[in-house]
Amino acid sequence: MEEPWTTDRGPIVATELDVRKAAAINTLLLRPIEILPAKAGDPIRPFALGLWNEIRPLLKPDVPVMSLRRATSAFLHSKRYYYACAQPDSMRHDLAGNPVEPLSAADRQAAQQRLAVLKQAQTKATVQREEPPPPPALSKAELIRASLLGRRSDRAAR
Repeated sequence: MEEPWTTDRGPIVATELDVRKAAAINTLLLRPIEILPAKAGDPIRPFALGLWNEIRPLLKPDVPVMSLRRATSAFLHSKRYYYACAQPDSMRHDLAGNPVEPLSAADRQAAQQRLAVLKQAQTKATVQREEPPPPPALSKAELIRASLLGRRSDRAAR
């Protein structure tokens, strides 16, 4: 396991993808919530504990709760959100985007571990894309059998 981060890496800013995820959440609500980034470059702010209980009543009447859960999950389990939580001086924020309390050391450590797992998965995926697996080695008998099967299907086609 890597050492915990001890230096602040600066504010983690939203990308276009983060803004689209935030917009997906806001479209399900009666009114937008200010904690979410509105444009690329806005900071990503960790949610206060229990914020779901404040967001849930804002759900539009015709929208299923599961849609809101999935949309918030996509935002909260993103790489940039984990980066925002992993900072040594991370603060949790309320619906209006105001800092409420610092993240616990355990929460910051969990975010750092999740980032390490995501980085390993990304590295593994990159290596797999670059190096196709070698074809399976066939024995001489299997090669002969395959060539004979090919001849039989050629004769049947005639």
